[in-house]
Amino acid sequence: MQRLYQKIIEEHFASHDQMILLSGPRQVGKTTIAKNVMKRAKYHKYLNWDNAFDREQILAENNTIASNLPIDAILNVRPNIVLDEIHKYSHWKNFLKGFIDEYKGRLDIIVTESAKLDVYRKGGDSLMGRYFLYRVHPISVAELVKSEILGSAISSPKKIENDLIKSLLEFGGFPEPFLKQEKKFYNRWQNLRQQQMLKEDIRDLAKIQELAQLEVLANIIKYQAGQLLNYTSLAKKVRVSDQTIRRWINVLESFFYCFTIRPWSKNISRSLIKEPKLYLCDWSIIEDAGARLENFVACHFKKAIDFWNDYGFGNYGLFFLRDKDKREVDFLITDNDKPWALIEVKTSANQPISNNLLHFQEQIKAQYCLQLAFDLPYVEYDFREIKSPKVFPMSTFLSQLI
Repeated sequence: MQRLYQKIIEEHFASHDQMILLSGPRQVGKTTIAKNVMKRAKYHKYLNWDNAFDREQILAENNTIASNLPIDAILNVRPNIVLDEIHKYSHWKNFLKGFIDEYKGRLDIIVTESAKLDVYRKGGDSLMGRYFLYRVHPISVAELVKSEILGSAISSPKKIENDLIKSLLEFGGFPEPFLKQEKKFYNRWQNLRQQQMLKEDIRDLAKIQELAQLEVLANIIKYQAGQLLNYTSLAKKVRVSDQTIRRWINVLESFFYCFTIRPWSKNISRSLIKEPKLYLCDWSIIEDAGARLENFVACHFKKAIDFWNDYGFGNYGLFFLRDKDKREVDFLITDNDKPWALIEVKTSANQPISNNLLHFQEQIKAQYCLQLAFDLPYVEYDFREIKSPKVFPMSTFLSQLI
C-alpha cells in the first residue's frame, strides 16, 4: 500500500531544498517510503549504514557519495539520495551538515532514523534550517481509507469496514504483520523486532549494560499502558533507582517503544500536575482489551498531532485530565495551547456519557467534547458539526484524522 508520507515528500522536493528526516520505529516503513520516493527520480542512490560497502562510501568523502551520478544529473535534474540508519554513525551530525551544505539545491536528500537523533547528539554544529522532520507512525484508520492529505488537518469522514479496524487492533499498524494478518508470522516478527531493539539498537546507541533489567521494565509497562507512571513502584520491581527508571523510560521513548502524555492543568481546579501517563507505540502487544483500545486511540491521536505539527498545520498538543479527586478524562487535544477536543474512550455505546467528561468540559470549554464508542457503527457525519457533548462512533472520528 502507498503510505500518505510518500506524496508529502514528493511535494516537498518539488518546492524546497531542505533535507527530509524520516523518524520512526523499526519496521514502520521508513525505508520503503524513502525508496518509493527515490525510484521516481531519474537518478538516485541508496546507502545504508548497516551495509559495509555503503559505509565505506559514507566514511570516505562527501563527493564520493555522488561520484557515480552523471554530472548533468547533479546540475539539472536533482538526483535523490537516501541515507538509511545514519544515526548509528558517531559523527552523523557533522557528516550531514557538510553533505547538505555541499549539495543543497542539487540533490534531494532523505535520511531515516529509528532512534531520535536529538537524544544522541555528539557535538558539532546545528542542523537548524537544513532539514524538515516527518515522524512516521504505524498505519491508522484514516490511512486505510485515504492516501493523500487535502488542505486541512481534519478531513470529511470516510467509511471503513469494521473487519479492517478489528484487524488493525489485533495485528497492529506496522505494515508487514498488518498486511499478512497471520498469527504465527506476527508472533515471530514481534519477538525479532523486540530483540533487535533491546539487544542491538539500545545496547549500541544508548550504551546501557543492564539489558536484562531494561527488558524487565519494557515487559512490565506493557501491563501499565494508559496508567499513571509510578517511578518509585517501577524502581522497586526492577531493583534500580528512581532516576535510572526515569532515564530508561526516556531511552525507550527515544527508540519509539512507548510515549508519555502529561496532565493538562490550565483552568482545572485541584488538577494533577506531575505524573504523566504512558502508552506503547505498538498497541497490539497489550493483552487487556480495554487498555488496548485506549492505547489504539492514543496512537491515532499521537500520529495526527505529530503530522499536523510536522506539516505546518498548526501547533497541536496531546494531554489528559485528572484532578486530586481522581476524576479523569482520557485525552485533550490542544490547538495553539487552547483546548480543542476533549475525548473519552469507551468500548460500548451503552455506557452513559461520562460525568467526568461533562465536569471537565464545564471548566475548559473545549471546542469539541466527545465520548467515542468502539461498537457504534460508522455514520456519514462530520464531528465538527457537533456543538455539545455527544457519544460518537470511534470509526467515524478516527477516519477524519491522519
